Amino acid sequence: MSQSNEEKLPLSRRRFLSSGIMAAAATGLSAHGAPPIVGAANRDETVSRNAIEPFYDEHQAGILTPAQQNSYFAAFDVFAEKREDVVQMLKAWTAAAARMSRGQAVEPFENDVTVYTPDSGETLGLPPARLTITFGFGPGLFVKDGQDRYGLAARRPAALIDLPRFAGDELVEAHTGGDLSVQACADNPQVAFHAVRQLGRLAYGTAKIRWVQSGFLPNDSGKQTPRNLMGFKDGTNNPLANDPKLTNEFVWVGDEGPDWMRGGSYMVARRVRMALERWDRMTTTFQEQTVGRHKDSGAPLGKKHEFDKADYAATDDGGNPTIPENSHIRLGAAVNNEGAQILRRPYSYNEGANVAAQRWPPSRNEMEFDAGLFFVCYQRDPRTGFVKIFEQMSKSDMMHQFLTHTGSGLFACPGGVREGEFIGQRLFEKTKGV
Repeated sequence: MSQSNEEKLPLSRRRFLSSGIMAAAATGLSAHGAPPIVGAANRDETVSRNAIEPFYDEHQAGILTPAQQNSYFAAFDVFAEKREDVVQMLKAWTAAAARMSRGQAVEPFENDVTVYTPDSGETLGLPPARLTITFGFGPGLFVKDGQDRYGLAARRPAALIDLPRFAGDELVEAHTGGDLSVQACADNPQVAFHAVRQLGRLAYGTAKIRWVQSGFLPNDSGKQTPRNLMGFKDGTNNPLANDPKLTNEFVWVGDEGPDWMRGGSYMVARRVRMALERWDRMTTTFQEQTVGRHKDSGAPLGKKHEFDKADYAATDDGGNPTIPENSHIRLGAAVNNEGAQILRRPYSYNEGANVAAQRWPPSRNEMEFDAGLFFVCYQRDPRTGFVKIFEQMSKSDMMHQFLTHTGSGLFACPGGVREGEFIGQRLFEKTKGV
């Protein structure tokens, strides 16, 4: 990101500034009845926007945290030549994230190259809004263009794969990949954006933003399962967050992973554009057959209530499956994927009309929204999680005629940060040069 001239003061003028962030990173800052689903629907309606989500914990916040209303995701490319510069940036990021999670401003600080001015100030007076900041490491941090830039190649987890190309993918390079990821979630969109803005500023000279994606959930105070832009409840069958046994089995990395990833999780991020114009011209019956649920209640086809168990063996009067063989919920169900499960944490997005794709002058009925789903999921191993599930869905899911995956990324989100540590410390401290 660009910086003002005031941010690049000469060394001789730095002594009056506080080194607050770097000192904080060294000493450690102190911080700290719904259905079994993850998403806005398991957010207690009484939660105050003044609430603080702990930053220092066993696991990173923003994974099991009840989903906030707004998300701002950014993937970064790292271009620093020295690993020490990457470490210094991660220390600054950690200290800044801890402060912002408590609703505090980012303090000015200096390093050997740059003086950073104080917080940009657009959230002064705003509550923390349950801000969480989740960090991830992409494959390019370990090896990029065949080069082991920072001595980390040997520590790349086997599970941090290059995602395969799935049927129907139309990935745009400008919305794909990245060496580092940051996802800020909050109950105020400005608070979420502010967090990523500050981290981008602190990355000056070390990394730059590659792509970003904002997202939102309905403002219903967590009283019901949120609906996506297709009008269906999204997240009904997603029980992992409230069951520690399932979470340990399917979300958190265990002894099979490298030490720095234990207690962490792998995040898959997919930007999924919905052909809402075509979808809106379909009958409700067709839409329900495509999804496998009733649109109004959210119940599986053939059932009455949202949380009724889907009966995949049921047939109609003609002997056809009540829930079609190529319906979305059938193909994604754990029972039909050898037990594979992922923790879904998706957000809707809307970036206006895609004017460039329209003819000019436009026809009477022509309109294209650039809107859809920013799909985020966490799992213990993407090879037995997202990849296993989505390989089948991308080939057979009836819904995919209305979806185009235009962006993608896989990131290793390490375990939580203890006070006095920086994010990724266990990765860097076990390799030469720290």
